[in-house]
Amino acid sequence: SSLVLMLSDIPFLGPVSGVNVGRVNGEFVINPDSDTLSKSDIDLVVSGTSVAINMVEAQAKEVSEGDMLDALLFGHEEIKKLNNFQNQIAKEVQKEKMVPVLVKIDDEIKKAVLAFAEKDMIQAVSLHDKLERYAKIDEIKENTIKHFEKQSFFKEIDGVKVFDHEAQKEYLKQVGMVLDGIVTKEVRRLITEDKVRPDGRKTDEIRPLSSMVGILPRAHGSALFTRGQTQALGVVTLGALGENQIIDGLGVEDTKRFMLHYNFPPYSVGETGRYGSPGRREIGHGALGEKALLQVLPDEETFPYTIRVVSEILESNGSSSQATICAGTMALMNAGVPIKAPVAGIAMGLIMDGDNYTILSDIQGMEDHEGDMDFKVAGTEQGITALQMDIKISGITENILKEALEQARKGRLHILKHMLETIPAVSKELSPYAPKVKMIRINPDKIRDVIGSGGKIITQIIEDNDNVKIDIEQDGRVFLMHQEQKWIESAAERILNMTREAQIGEILEGKVVRIEAFGAFVELWPGTDGLVHISALAKERVAKVEDVVSVGDQIIVKVIGIDDKGRIKLSRKDAL
Repeated sequence: SSLVLMLSDIPFLGPVSGVNVGRVNGEFVINPDSDTLSKSDIDLVVSGTSVAINMVEAQAKEVSEGDMLDALLFGHEEIKKLNNFQNQIAKEVQKEKMVPVLVKIDDEIKKAVLAFAEKDMIQAVSLHDKLERYAKIDEIKENTIKHFEKQSFFKEIDGVKVFDHEAQKEYLKQVGMVLDGIVTKEVRRLITEDKVRPDGRKTDEIRPLSSMVGILPRAHGSALFTRGQTQALGVVTLGALGENQIIDGLGVEDTKRFMLHYNFPPYSVGETGRYGSPGRREIGHGALGEKALLQVLPDEETFPYTIRVVSEILESNGSSSQATICAGTMALMNAGVPIKAPVAGIAMGLIMDGDNYTILSDIQGMEDHEGDMDFKVAGTEQGITALQMDIKISGITENILKEALEQARKGRLHILKHMLETIPAVSKELSPYAPKVKMIRINPDKIRDVIGSGGKIITQIIEDNDNVKIDIEQDGRVFLMHQEQKWIESAAERILNMTREAQIGEILEGKVVRIEAFGAFVELWPGTDGLVHISALAKERVAKVEDVVSVGDQIIVKVIGIDDKGRIKLSRKDAL
């Protein structure tokens, strides 16, 4: 895309290039393939110009700020090479760029609007409460528009004066631009000169925090996280592994056992409106939260569940994606999911004024809108798990990145401390409403015996055990899930008995189920029996089998052989 713009007559401040960066065994790799990426502790996408970085998207396994910065700079060196390549091609074309006609606000309009509304607008910007501030700004805008739409807008057509609607529309449009400019200028002035933010905080100050867990007793796990006027409700649902998401895409991933869904209803920002299918915000913020929490989740062996986290944004004044991460972490801990470490997220901002800059911690909506950067950092106490940055300027330098990462780390630790005061550790027990699960292993060659012809056997096991859920993996792992443990144990015992294999030399207790002249058949476990030949019943010579055992007797036997057909040869004599 960058090269096409470079070759066109469209004005463009490029070139811009992007690369993937991974790290395996401490060595950075540019554009790693899927196999290399599976071994990497960093999965970073970075783009930029030849002088600065302008976009970052990453997930990582608790990587330090220093290592992440090194990865960004390593990627930027490769970006410079790609940009040089684009410049070489562009020089060969030598296409002249078009000169755009820039919108210029009429000086008289600007002077009139500033005289009428600037003082009131500046006072409104400094109101600490979000709703009060925006209401006041909207009121001033409305009053200003009403004042200036009284102007006369007439033009003469064939000697007749008529009202010029287009002229009025253009005039009022410029009035609105001046009003927006007042807000932007004042927000940036407050931060860069007075070092005070619109809500009165210092540049590195986090908004007031409050949280609680277990507020939805019927859910498997829940948490409410509030930061200033941003509030997220995290809800966890646990399900069987077979209930994972099936992905039909171009990547190597075909299933997903962890899902995070982010919902941003209109009422969270004091609006009404239709709430339909997920939009860019829901998809993007949900993906970022999912990346952040995925790094600390237990594997299937440790916690054989499909996990779904839903974040409901109840109120928003910026950083709702990071509130989602905090609420999601506490909800997982409340649900009893044994995460490696708690994860918190914080959104950083930037105000540039020439070579001077101010970095902001925990930005609110107005600072995001009027600022130059939205830099989201999520991680544990040990390091970063997810990163996302987009900016409105040409790029940011190494020093700004370094300072922003360090300031984000301090803010993250502050938030983590609060979260751990609310829930110090993962709950020891699952919710009584969460399904119980058990994993057993069977010989993969025995899977067909468990399933049966047309699925008859496994269907019968499910029906006989109150519709227990059974998921069988190709490697022989069997996951059983039900609300009541007794049905899980019953189904597990039945499957184990069906697939159990006797080992030569093993001593077992069995029940005599049939007697023949040549020996006794002993049931070792349901569905499996073996033969004790009359010569192996006792150390002394036995004339009749009935002289030693009877049907129904429990006896100790030793497995002394298994033939090619799987028939088991037993000995009572060798077990005595």
